Amino acid sequence: MRQIENVVRDRGSKYAVSGGPVQGRAGCAAFLTELKRQKKYAKATHNSWACILSDGGPVKDDDGETGAGAVILRMLERAELTDTIIVVTRWYGGVHLGGDRFAHVVTCVRAWLEDAATD
Repeated sequence: MRQIENVVRDRGSKYAVSGGPVQGRAGCAAFLTELKRQKKYAKATHNSWACILSDGGPVKDDDGETGAGAVILRMLERAELTDTIIVVTRWYGGVHLGGDRFAHVVTCVRAWLEDAATD
């Protein structure tokens, strides 16, 4: 599991991104369970995620952050990345960010993809 914390801070909200290889829907569920074993991720406002499964196609979950899963999914499609889950975590800071939240999701996914490319 590759995690990058404090990717974006905006008006009190904080963002992090995590990701790694998975196999099938069960692998996605196991990844999320493992992530949420860390108390701060379990208490996060949103853990939005997406994955393109080689044996099941695209799957995503906004976790209450409407549209975030679709943004992550589009970026995975562009990167032609399969069997890898990316989770963007947000701790809500009390101020609605409007459309800026989508830019922050993009920034997080881009940071993860760039970090993964350095291996």
